[in-house]
Amino acid sequence: MRSFKTVYMRGGTSKGCMFLKENLPKDCDQWDSIFLQVMGAPDPKQMDGMGGTVSSNNKIVIVWKSEEPNVDVEYLVGQVIVGKNQIDYKSNCGNMTAAVGAFAVEEGLVDIAEPITTVGLLNRNTNKLINVTVPCEDGKIATEGNCQIAGVDGTAPELKVNFLNPVGAKTNQLFPTGRRVDILNIENIGEIEATILDVSNPMVLVKAEAVGLTGTELPEEINNHEHATELLEAIRGTAACLMGFAKDLEDATKNSPAIPKVGIFTDSISYTDISNQSVDAHDMDICVRVISVFKCHQACPLTSASAISVATSLENTLLYRPVEKEGTIRIGHPSGIMTLYPNIKKEANELIIPSVAVQRTARRIMDGFVYIKNA
Repeated sequence: MRSFKTVYMRGGTSKGCMFLKENLPKDCDQWDSIFLQVMGAPDPKQMDGMGGTVSSNNKIVIVWKSEEPNVDVEYLVGQVIVGKNQIDYKSNCGNMTAAVGAFAVEEGLVDIAEPITTVGLLNRNTNKLINVTVPCEDGKIATEGNCQIAGVDGTAPELKVNFLNPVGAKTNQLFPTGRRVDILNIENIGEIEATILDVSNPMVLVKAEAVGLTGTELPEEINNHEHATELLEAIRGTAACLMGFAKDLEDATKNSPAIPKVGIFTDSISYTDISNQSVDAHDMDICVRVISVFKCHQACPLTSASAISVATSLENTLLYRPVEKEGTIRIGHPSGIMTLYPNIKKEANELIIPSVAVQRTARRIMDGFVYIKNA
């Protein structure tokens, strides 16, 4: 058996294995076979590994101290595709970004400042900069706090994840097609309106009713809705082709399953979340459901929420909504409400988005060694 030092962490509403780059083989070509075994792929039950059978619980994060100016730590996220011998490195995971900040403090990769340590990150999936603020006390990371995020029980110290200059993470453009609304021609369906944008990660968004849904469905209901899931994958694949990530729908499904993400939205509306708690329409600005690697996310991927918050703030997108509090977007999702803080400015008739921030929590669940087969 081979063993590798790892830390199993929750970041926001995702979980995964954190590896220091120095503890992995220098030959990166070995990494995929190691990570697939770590997560128990390709078995969809992942019985013989650490994977959690859904995309949000199948994250691999490689972290190393940076030599770049004004950057503390660099990291690369691998999305293990459930049921396949495949890892996608094309997109960042915003939730696990919160875990990277906490991990960096705990592993001594940054100097601790109290009460807040700001960790400067460079994500190598997107080459984008992110700051994560980590509460610290008595020379170590704080363990008690009153921050509660939808989708996670209890409270914890607040980590603020601040995506810096998040526009064009993969395409170098806010609206990769040059339009705020695109008309997608879907085979056997017809034309469907969509807003396609690239903020923190590429995203395509359509009205829930356009795919035969209300937007209040819970993940399992969406996953079992064959027509809607097939249509959403066709929409995602069509957008992937428009953005240059795939040559056709088959290529998009096979080789670009993680980007772009696809989501549905509707107006603020009351619903019951996955914990059987009531979510009130008055507490949100927009209601969304996001498909992540072919399955509806139990909450909302953080990078998707970043894109959604910007789309909701900009006139002439499908999602534009006047909001109660300028600079704040409240997103209703299957686990409750998420609050985003998009910083949007206009300078010399040019749209500038210096940052998008969100509050998260993270914690170390387990550390030690993970064991895999020699071959």
